[in-house]
Amino acid sequence: MGKPFSTRARVNSSLPPVCFLFDNGSLRAESTLSLRRVAASLAARSGRDVRAVSLLHSGQVPAAELGGEPAQLLAPALQDFFAAQPAGAGDLLPLFFGPGAAVTEHVPAIVRALREKFPSARARLAPCLVDVAAPGDRRLARMLVDHTRAVARAAGWWRPKVLLVDHGSPTRAVAAVRDHLGAQLRIELGDEAAAVGVASMERRAGAEFAFNEPLLAAALRAPPFDAGEVVVALQFLSPGRHAGPGGDVAKICRAAEADRPDLLTRMTEPLAAHPLLVEVLADRLAAAREI
Repeated sequence: MGKPFSTRARVNSSLPPVCFLFDNGSLRAESTLSLRRVAASLAARSGRDVRAVSLLHSGQVPAAELGGEPAQLLAPALQDFFAAQPAGAGDLLPLFFGPGAAVTEHVPAIVRALREKFPSARARLAPCLVDVAAPGDRRLARMLVDHTRAVARAAGWWRPKVLLVDHGSPTRAVAAVRDHLGAQLRIELGDEAAAVGVASMERRAGAEFAFNEPLLAAALRAPPFDAGEVVVALQFLSPGRHAGPGGDVAKICRAAEADRPDLLTRMTEPLAAHPLLVEVLADRLAAAREI
């Protein structure tokens, strides 16, 4: 098994626990490369050993597309780490907006299984990027504002409408993060936007998942977002199948424009490259708690 991609500022026994920065994973190389760039920036800022890993999928990306360094998954990366250091300590840092089942259920299950093999292993889980109970922290919203303004400037738009879109989730707490960011985005933009709304790219079928509504496809076909200039603000962290060029969100926008001749959309960039992200991650890492 390959060694996890790691960015080490220095190596000595006084270093704090190794940080495993993890995302959900993707079959697209650009997502893993983006994760590695964030890990490198966080290592430089924090002086920590930061290892970029994913929960799923990324291990299938050919190493040749990743600079010859295979992507690593969290579970085997932790297995290798604790096999080498049975009493070692790891901080698990989610590159997730909110507390979906991947973070609240899957990761703790991985840690429980590892502790059966390595009883002395220590693991702490850091909070996700957005805390809806801390409305004073608007850094994620400011990142979205920066990207929205950049799109509007490039297009020469004045007071466009803004539609924040996330992936969609079967977990209500994750949808609450989208709504929370949408409310903050509305405050931060103020009169710069003619309207601000929220939508999800997709949702599971069933009334119990209606908290994801409206879907992006429907929102772009209903007032006020079915005409005029609309910035689609991506609540996505890295490019990939959904948020990348020609991805699912872009296809939804193009289809809506075909149905609504008066509609013109532009998408923002994903948020991973924004310099404020590393600041937020450093704060979340400092708040990691034993699991």
